[in-house]
Amino acid sequence: MAEHTALERHSCPACGARAEWNPGKQRLICPFCGTEAPAELEADTGKIREHDLARALREIPEDKRGFGAETRSVKCRSCHAVSVFEASRVGQNCEFCGSPELLDYDEMRAPIRPESLLPFRLDQVRIRERLRKWFGSKWLAPSKLKKKALVDTVKGLYIPYWTFDAQARCRWTADSGTYYYTTQTYRDRKGRSRTRRVRHVRWRPASGEVEHAFDDQPVPGTRGLDRRLLSRIEPFPTNDLVPYETAYLSGFVVEHYQVVLVDAYEQARGSMDERLRALCARAVPGDTHRNLVIDPRYSGQTFKQILVPVWMLKYDYGKRAFRVLANGYTGAIAGDYPKSRWKIFFLALGGLLAVILFVLMNR
Repeated sequence: MAEHTALERHSCPACGARAEWNPGKQRLICPFCGTEAPAELEADTGKIREHDLARALREIPEDKRGFGAETRSVKCRSCHAVSVFEASRVGQNCEFCGSPELLDYDEMRAPIRPESLLPFRLDQVRIRERLRKWFGSKWLAPSKLKKKALVDTVKGLYIPYWTFDAQARCRWTADSGTYYYTTQTYRDRKGRSRTRRVRHVRWRPASGEVEHAFDDQPVPGTRGLDRRLLSRIEPFPTNDLVPYETAYLSGFVVEHYQVVLVDAYEQARGSMDERLRALCARAVPGDTHRNLVIDPRYSGQTFKQILVPVWMLKYDYGKRAFRVLANGYTGAIAGDYPKSRWKIFFLALGGLLAVILFVLMNR
């Protein structure tokens, strides 16, 4: 995973320390003296644009790359994360595994610059409360786990996403099936004559076309966070995006993408094809279908790179490491946790006893 910290310094007007973005008050606030920034961010500081995909896949202009400041890149020898932060910053540990073993690392090419983001709306206090409730709801978790102050190690991250738009026209062909029934006579085990309805399918060729507009089809740009957990805290409401402004990033770790545009587009195209297949399947007349073939054609394809807010909790229990993720905008939580063997045993035993009791009562 690669990440960078906010590259532009936002100083406190009172004491000169670095002000940080406060999700609860939606303003820059000094963590040392509590002074608030003298002015709020303007909502119309820029325009969120979609970029032509075909042109971008050919070449991204150099003035759209990098973060506009002198940076230092390091690679973690433990988890292989590549971090990008201010050149003057020293004593940096890896934000994702805590290892101090960082080596200087030269990037092959500067990343495409994000132009919009979804700000943190939930602060650490509210997220800690939600995490405590989340842990409390996990009945199978060991009792010792719920008593630990695990939420004290929560970290705020901005994660890169690619989003894609497209207009799609998709022709399809398939065999359309219609059910019909006949009556069949048979003999049961005692030799008595019985009848039953038997379902058959009458097949005929069918074809058609569907149209669909894709808006902000998301593809995570991270390789370090568990995609399975990320998908469970989606969606990130892209209608609430704001233009990129470093003040929103102050005090948070910011990752730049490791899934490049070409690979992200291939993933998005695969998801769009699956959606179109489902829409075409629904369009086939009759009761069932087989041999569905689709021919998708896309136009007006655009993309943008965005940053989305994620709270991450990483903790060890026994010899295993676990992660919990929370959507910094909606508060949705997903994560892994250890399970008590004794609780699983008693749960299985209770289920078995219930089945035995049911069988005995229905004899």
